[in-house]
Amino acid sequence: MAGNNPWGSGGDGSSGSGNDGDGAKGSSGGDKGKGPRNPWLPPGSGGGDGRRGPNIEDIFKNRGPEGPRRKGGGPGGPGFQFPQRPGGKSWFPVFVVGIIGLGLLATSVHLIGPQQKAVVKTLGNYTRTMDSGLQFSAPFPFETVDVEDVEGVRPIRIPGNNNQAKLILTGDQNLVDLSYIVRWNIKDLADYKFRVVDPEETVNDAAEAAMRASVAEKNLDETFSGQGRAAIELDVRERMQATLDGYRAGIRVLGVEIEKADPPSQVVDAFRDVQVAEQNADAARNQARGYAQQVLSQAEGEAEAFDKVYEQYRLAPEVTRQRLYYETMERVLSKTDKTIVETDGVTTYLPLPEVRRRSQQAQPTTTVTAPGGQ
Repeated sequence: MAGNNPWGSGGDGSSGSGNDGDGAKGSSGGDKGKGPRNPWLPPGSGGGDGRRGPNIEDIFKNRGPEGPRRKGGGPGGPGFQFPQRPGGKSWFPVFVVGIIGLGLLATSVHLIGPQQKAVVKTLGNYTRTMDSGLQFSAPFPFETVDVEDVEGVRPIRIPGNNNQAKLILTGDQNLVDLSYIVRWNIKDLADYKFRVVDPEETVNDAAEAAMRASVAEKNLDETFSGQGRAAIELDVRERMQATLDGYRAGIRVLGVEIEKADPPSQVVDAFRDVQVAEQNADAARNQARGYAQQVLSQAEGEAEAFDKVYEQYRLAPEVTRQRLYYETMERVLSKTDKTIVETDGVTTYLPLPEVRRRSQQAQPTTTVTAPGGQ
């Protein structure tokens, strides 16, 4: 096949043109017996015949730390090298060991606040509890430390949305809409971390159960009154604490506060009418009790006065009888419109008030005219 041979001069003596391994242009005659050029060698490598075998140094010559790709550039860029120690060794191992040491130190020293405690897990298992202050542990990952605030007050509002109704049945078969807040903190950190899956959900469920049980023992009026609500709050707190201690949840209930105690929204108008009727009934009962107390007091006073008169009557019957007669006649005659005269020759009954009225009506009316008047 005629043409240029890409492998250089062949063994049959045919000539070809092109660059050999050294970049020199081959002659038309070529060198006989040299064989084809090795295409895997870079230009300029090896002898003029281009038949030298590949060398590992040639492959990585331009890729090592001293190669042309690492030469030049500023600090941190191409050609950057760590400074050497006086003995000629590199500082890189020292730098790596220092970073590892700082990491181990940071995971071994713990500063725990005054309101905090920490649980220590060794290879995933709980081993101990750390109190406040400067504490030490094995480095990560041998020991892990979980710090938690144990003194802070944590509130839970039930229900979470103020517009959401929480209807609870009272002891007299009425429904009441209650919203309340439970405040709690951590009593035992180890139990809090490892005894319950979700502590907040546990507190929420215990509060709802305790509130329903407590309200079921009260009637509707006691639920709305201030004293009844205080009794419910105390009872709910005690029930919750007993339940959580039974679970070993490591939680302390600080208090329960009822924010709202209203009738259901569907029956608010009817409930208000009932309240107004009850208030009117209470007012009528109070008025009747006041009148009864007044009549009773008056009767008791009259009975006491009669007893005193009777004591005097027993001592002097005639005088007392006459005195009673005079007082009675004076009281009766003072209210009549007549006069009794006990004189000889005079009619015993004179309608003097009637005569006086008639005389006043019979008198002519006198008209006074001013001087110069018409």
